[in-house]
Amino acid sequence: MDVDETTAMNSSPPSVSFIAIMDFSARWKYLTESVSDLLGYEPSDLREHSFFELAHPDELVQVRQLHQETIIADKAACIVYMRLKHKVAHKGYLLCAVSRTVVYDRVVGSVSFASPGGETLHISSTAQEVIVITPAAANFEFRRWHDPPSAPSGHPSPSPRSPASRQASPSEELPTSQTPRTAFILDRFSANCTIGHYSNHLLIAREAATSRPFFDFVAREDEALVRSWLGAIKTCGVNDSGQPSSGGFGYGRFVMCTAGRDSMASEPAPAADWRMKPTLRVLDSSKGDTFVVDAIFSAHSDGLVCILRQA
Repeated sequence: MDVDETTAMNSSPPSVSFIAIMDFSARWKYLTESVSDLLGYEPSDLREHSFFELAHPDELVQVRQLHQETIIADKAACIVYMRLKHKVAHKGYLLCAVSRTVVYDRVVGSVSFASPGGETLHISSTAQEVIVITPAAANFEFRRWHDPPSAPSGHPSPSPRSPASRQASPSEELPTSQTPRTAFILDRFSANCTIGHYSNHLLIAREAATSRPFFDFVAREDEALVRSWLGAIKTCGVNDSGQPSSGGFGYGRFVMCTAGRDSMASEPAPAADWRMKPTLRVLDSSKGDTFVVDAIFSAHSDGLVCILRQA
């Protein structure tokens, strides 16, 4: 194990996570404040800088390749275990879980400290794909029953899914467009999950959602169900110290009101829990302002991420 990695692990970094958005060139575009708790940087220190500047030199080639492959494959809810540089030099590189979803022309995700235990197991088990770049994190990879057994220690067998086993093709170019998805960054500490940021205007009009409750864009018939989902995501996203942190991914489907409504003025919706099924009919389809969306939810130290696409 490298000296810098040992230093990072022994320093017991806080079990926090921050939300981040980067463009296809891997430049940071948006970061939440918890980046300072985890990596020591202020958001302004990293904004418009390259994500690759923080990668460990031994992993940089793989990280670059993986970033390209993530975009080409239009991946969603993927987790990568890799090392990232702390601002304070003596803290070295921290072993991190980096989640990522391609959201049209952006890559949206989070970064959290990766440590052995139930939290890491849970997060990995909810991801669509888990990729391990840092050798010390080999046991963090979640293996499903249908997956082939791992190669014996000392006799590695590169997986076709591993970025180390593939060479970048000069003919491969990043696509100019992706699946129409929109990411919403929500206030996890407000009852109505106020929208603080959203990545594009594919689903809603420009400036239509700023500082509005997320439930303004959920059909009333599905509001209680979506509230129960977000409540469950918040509960899962708590670390061993009881502090808000990452909690893996949750998936759902509901009817979205693209024009928005006044959810605060509506009568209380019927109680719901996670076992209920969403209302999949399109409400008042003649107006064309409601349709069914697929959602990926995740909780983090200072916010919730909700990624939507039309079903």
